[in-house]
Amino acid sequence: MTVSATPPVPGNPLRFGYGTNGLTDLRLYDALGLLADLGYDGVGLTLDHMHLDPLAPELPARTRELARRLERLGLTVTIETGARYVLDPRRKHGPTLLDEDPDARALRVGLLRTAVEVAADLGAHAIHLFSGITPAGTAPGTAWQRLTGSLEPVLSAATAHGVPLAIEPEPGHLLASLADFHHLRHLTGGPELLGLTLDIGHCQCLEPTPPADCIREAAPWLRHVQIEDMRRGVHEHLPFGDGEIDFPPVLAALAATGYRGLTVVELPRHSHAGPQLARDSMEFLRSHGPAEAASARTDVALAAPRAGLDSVPPGAGLTSGGPRAGVTP
Repeated sequence: MTVSATPPVPGNPLRFGYGTNGLTDLRLYDALGLLADLGYDGVGLTLDHMHLDPLAPELPARTRELARRLERLGLTVTIETGARYVLDPRRKHGPTLLDEDPDARALRVGLLRTAVEVAADLGAHAIHLFSGITPAGTAPGTAWQRLTGSLEPVLSAATAHGVPLAIEPEPGHLLASLADFHHLRHLTGGPELLGLTLDIGHCQCLEPTPPADCIREAAPWLRHVQIEDMRRGVHEHLPFGDGEIDFPPVLAALAATGYRGLTVVELPRHSHAGPQLARDSMEFLRSHGPAEAASARTDVALAAPRAGLDSVPPGAGLTSGGPRAGVTP
């Protein structure tokens, strides 16, 4: 399918990005060049082995080079920490902040503190994170204690660097809903830098109110937004138009909140078609939002790569469409 660009409209309050977890078949700099050429405002950068590996040597130097590249391309960034096997090659998304073993929890805390440093060096507007699934046999009160205790050093690092945290309600996790987010805020005393990642598909999947109403409810705490299509009760990230979400009121509600961070397309199971879906997604977002919600970028050239920038070496009651029920892919 060939997609042509819808001309951008200046003055847009929404800024669109695309997640690198949906472009894992591309080298990072190739992915960034693609997104810039498609007219995206930024990128949701998942720290993982195929892109900016947070555990490989010389991370500060690699981060500085990436910052220069992002500046040249005119892209902003948010840091995503949902890589599947970055810490444990045999356990998806493990370990989490809820693990029984304190040393295992410390590994996740260490990754999040590294993410804070990377975010500060890149000028990221937020750091995405999640609670994890409650281990079998763990009482809810114990799980919440582990979560709040694990977050303390991460919040300290975020405060030192002035970078907001944005925790995501994730189907099947301890923190699965907006109500759970508010429970966490109550337990932690509502620190200023503890904000929210709102995934629009998750609102359709399990929240009691429609996605547009979820946006209005969550507006005071929004620090990061992910967007894709989804069906009620089925945690499967879908390309736009393949699910049930009515997007014009969603984009209108988001534009009305005053949120100015990135709204990042989240299609982590579609990397095999990532370049085309990145095109399709930008076209969809422009054509389904209010006029003021079209992309503000004025230099869009879908067919022409940026010379010299694209050939750089790589430096509950839910069902799920994936292999593990209730877990983000």
